[in-house]
Amino acid sequence: MKINLVFDIAKSLLIARWKQTLVAAVGVTFSITMFITLLGFMNGLNELLDGLILNRTPHIRLFNEIKPSENQPINKNLDTTKEYNFIQSIKPNGGRLSIYNAIPIINKLKQDKLVLGISPKLSAQVFYNVGETDLNGVINGINVQDEQKLFSFDTYVIAGNCNDLNIVPNSIILGKGAADKMLTSIGDIIQVTTSKGERVKLKVVGFFQSGIQDIDKIQSYCSIETTQKLLGVTSNYITDIQIKLFELNKAPKLAKYYSKLFNIEAVDIQTANAQFETGSSIRTLISYAVGITLLIVAGFGIYNILNMMIYEKMDSIAILKATGFSGKDVKNIFITIALSIGIFGGFFGLVFGFGLTSIIDQIPFNTAALPTIKTYPVSYNPFYYVIGALFSIATTYLAGLFPAKKASKIDPVIIIRGK
Repeated sequence: MKINLVFDIAKSLLIARWKQTLVAAVGVTFSITMFITLLGFMNGLNELLDGLILNRTPHIRLFNEIKPSENQPINKNLDTTKEYNFIQSIKPNGGRLSIYNAIPIINKLKQDKLVLGISPKLSAQVFYNVGETDLNGVINGINVQDEQKLFSFDTYVIAGNCNDLNIVPNSIILGKGAADKMLTSIGDIIQVTTSKGERVKLKVVGFFQSGIQDIDKIQSYCSIETTQKLLGVTSNYITDIQIKLFELNKAPKLAKYYSKLFNIEAVDIQTANAQFETGSSIRTLISYAVGITLLIVAGFGIYNILNMMIYEKMDSIAILKATGFSGKDVKNIFITIALSIGIFGGFFGLVFGFGLTSIIDQIPFNTAALPTIKTYPVSYNPFYYVIGALFSIATTYLAGLFPAKKASKIDPVIIIRGK
């Protein structure tokens, strides 16, 4: 049977029942539109949250953790095969927060082809002095250029210029929450007290806002040199080495390797943010589940419409088979009808889905917690459109397959006798 003839007959049947055809196509269009919109919006939200937390988190963090010694002196005098020793309230004996040989470790890591970049960091516990009140705080000594390159630090500085940390001596970028409590403005001089009781004056050159209120109330940023001077330590005093990798999925394995290689504590991003990643995965799963459900519902609509078409077109099917059309030809005609509905409905669904997500992308979204976000987050990942197109075709094909098989088995003699 010629393909053109099959298409012509399918076209005639579609036009003859154009209202039903339109309803089926609108169902597919609506399903694909909502599928694209839902996935784009939900994954845009996930990417926004990832940017707030995961993009500000190193793939691997190297640090020293002060903890009690596992081998206590009393254990050396006991026969461990016969006796047990229980010790409570063990206190750490000495230890250091700074990383031993931090500079050689950084130089070694820079030679690793798996490492995208490295940013050293120095954390200092301080008190912000506000009159007679002291507020808890943490000053992070950073290399501004490395933080900008690896963690987009400048995008979170909502006032001032982060590069001023390298230019202005004894300068600080305050967390927005801490700045609001202290009622400070850019150019003001604030006082902080270190854990050793030393009071130091710092000039405010900017405000930092991560979008996480508890962090913004405590954390502030200085250059590494200023923080080292604040603590009265040497220039090789580093408490954290932050590592970004080319491939995120290698972080757990490399964290264990670096821990053994440098004899230091190491934590990977998956371990540090396991709960957050679980939440993102669940939201994505819900989006796919809802979108696929919409497509399946549309498929049942097409199935019902084609079933009704077969019952109404019994005479036409009988005439086709009586004039030489095989069961396979009739089956192909009805599958062509189903695929036509899926292709056209899916195409307009993709177009309308893109248009609707574009409209959402322009809707203002203003919140004090996220000053850098101006509109609702939307993702335009092409993968969603590919999935939508494939599902629209697959769903409509399956919806048309069973009615098409039923039509191919109709006996024309029985139909004509009945008439």
